[in-house]
Amino acid sequence: MGGKEERDPLAGKNREKNRTVVERRSERELIITRRFDAPARIVFEAWTTPDLLKRWWVPKSSGMSLLSCAVDARTGGTYRFEFGPKTMVFFGKYLEVTPYLRLIWTNEESEDGAVTAVTFEEKDGKTLLTLRELYPSKEALDHAFDGMEGGMPDQFEQLDELLVTLGTSAAWP
Repeated sequence: MGGKEERDPLAGKNREKNRTVVERRSERELIITRRFDAPARIVFEAWTTPDLLKRWWVPKSSGMSLLSCAVDARTGGTYRFEFGPKTMVFFGKYLEVTPYLRLIWTNEESEDGAVTAVTFEEKDGKTLLTLRELYPSKEALDHAFDGMEGGMPDQFEQLDELLVTLGTSAAWP
């Protein structure tokens, strides 16, 4: 091991290299990275288009589904996701939306909600996605971490599958 491909998260075409890395950076910060074999514009659209979000956002392993999804992906816009069968609602507002490059939003469903920033870094038609969440306290991150560590790899695998479909769709812009 240890060749150039190992050091470059965007190198290689093997989907096995597209693994999700979940790590605590500090007592309050969580970083999740994943490379996707799709251009940033398509990955970004999958994060901001309700019909696409419904196809990948909820990990199948959770036994839940996304019942409703409202997204106004613009700076100052809002989002609201309702999950079931046990109803849970997540909502917040977009603090920054820079198409194909960056999204920042609040998670206002509780006082322990994080601020989330997602960046889309494209190189050679592939996208390195970095998700950073900053929690108001160590305890809030402790509470969220178990679900993120288990669910995010499943969630991002579903996104990867959707991106393959979108990339081969003649109807995609």
